[in-house]
Amino acid sequence: MSLNTNNNRTLNPLFWISTTWFAMGLPFVALSSASAIMYKNIGVSDSSIAFWTSLIMLPWSLKPLWGPFLELYKTKKFFVYITQVLTGVLFGLVGLSLQLDHFFSISITLLTIIAISGATHDTAADGVYLNELDARHQAKYVGWQGAFYNIAKVFSGGVLVYLAGILEQRTGVKTAWMLVMFAYGAIMLGIGLYTIRMLPSNEEKKKSASFQEGMATLKDVIVTFFQKKNIVYSLLFIVLYRFAEGQAIKITPLFFKAGRDAGGLGLSTSEIGLLYGTIGAIAFVLGSIVAGHFVSKKGLDRKRLLILCAFFNVPFAAYALLAVYQPVSLPVIAGAVAVEYFGYGFGFIGIILFIMQNIAPGKYKMAHYAFASGIVNLGFMIPSMISGILSDYLGYKSFFIWVLIATIPAFIVTWLVPLHNPIEEGKSN
Repeated sequence: MSLNTNNNRTLNPLFWISTTWFAMGLPFVALSSASAIMYKNIGVSDSSIAFWTSLIMLPWSLKPLWGPFLELYKTKKFFVYITQVLTGVLFGLVGLSLQLDHFFSISITLLTIIAISGATHDTAADGVYLNELDARHQAKYVGWQGAFYNIAKVFSGGVLVYLAGILEQRTGVKTAWMLVMFAYGAIMLGIGLYTIRMLPSNEEKKKSASFQEGMATLKDVIVTFFQKKNIVYSLLFIVLYRFAEGQAIKITPLFFKAGRDAGGLGLSTSEIGLLYGTIGAIAFVLGSIVAGHFVSKKGLDRKRLLILCAFFNVPFAAYALLAVYQPVSLPVIAGAVAVEYFGYGFGFIGIILFIMQNIAPGKYKMAHYAFASGIVNLGFMIPSMISGILSDYLGYKSFFIWVLIATIPAFIVTWLVPLHNPIEEGKSN
C-alpha cells in the first residue's frame, strides 16, 4: 500500500491535528505528572520525584540540537509516525520494568528514551503544521491544537490515573501501574498506525545528507536563530511566561495526595484522576477552544497577549487558597481545579502563537520553532526541578503563595516584549 497521502490535504485539518497533538500531550504528561503519582504511591520521596521526573524532560529542551537533521532526512511525516510507534513499544517496557528489583533506575532510563522519542515527534509534527497551514489557518486551528494536546494531558493525568487508582485496590500498586503503562503503549501504537494513513505530506522525500551537511545546517540554524530581530526579548518572554507554572504543576498532584497533617488534601489516587479527567478535562478544552476563537481573527496583539497571560497565571491563586484553607469538600477542590485548568488552556495559546508568529518564520521554520519550544520547556523544567526542594522547605501553604509571587515576571515581559502580527499586517497590505 502506498503511503502517499497528498490527497489528505483536502481533508479538514482536524482529522490529523486531533490525533497528532493528542500524541504530543500523552507522553509528556505521562512523564511529567502521571509518573510522579506512580512513584509517590510506590514510596519514592517528593524531592526525588520532583527532581528526576523533571530531569527526564530535558530532551524537550534539547530537541533543537537534532531538529535540523529532521530537515535533511526522509519526511516530517515519517518521523511523526515512527516515533509514535517507538513510544508505544517503550511504554510497554516501562510497565514490565516495574516488576524488577531496580525498577526506579530502569524505568527512569526508559522514560528518558521516551522523552527523546516524544521530543523528536513534536519537532516533526510542528513542522507539518507550519508547512501545511498558512498564517491565517495556523491561528484558526491553534485553539484546536491546544485543545487536543490538553485533552491528552488530562486523559493521561486524569482518566489513566483514575484507572490506576481503581486497579491499585485490586492488584497492588506496581501491577496496576504496569497495566496503565501498557494502556499508554497501546494508545500510542494505535495513533501511529492511524497517522501513516491520515497525516498529510506534501514535501518530497529527501535524499540522505552527510553528517557534515547536517552539522553545517545546525550551525546555520543556530546562527540565524540568534540573529532574529528582538530575539533576546522574545527569549525572556518564552522563559518567564511559564516560570510559575513549572513550579505549581509539578507539586500540585503531590499536594493533593499528601495527608492533611502534612499540609496536603489527603485525596486518593482515584479522586485525583477523577478531578483531572472530568472537571479538568472539560475546563481545559473549553479554555483552549475559546482562546482559539479569541485570537483567530486579529492574531496576537498587546492587549490579547496580556489577557492570555492573566488567564494563564492568576488562577494559581486557586491552589494557594486550597493550601491555606485545606477544604474537605471535593466540589470545592473541583471548582479550584476547573478555574486553574480553564485559565491554563486559555493562556497557553499565547506562547504557542507567539512562537509561530514572532520566532518561527524564516528559512528554518520547523527548526526555529523547535528551538524556541525547547527553550520554553527549559523554562518549565528548571523551576520544576527545584519545586520539590522549595515545597519541602516552605511547606505547601507558603509554597503556593510563593507561586503567586513568581507570576510577576510573566506580566512584566508580556507588557514589554515586541510583537509581530502577520494577520493584521496582511489585512493592512
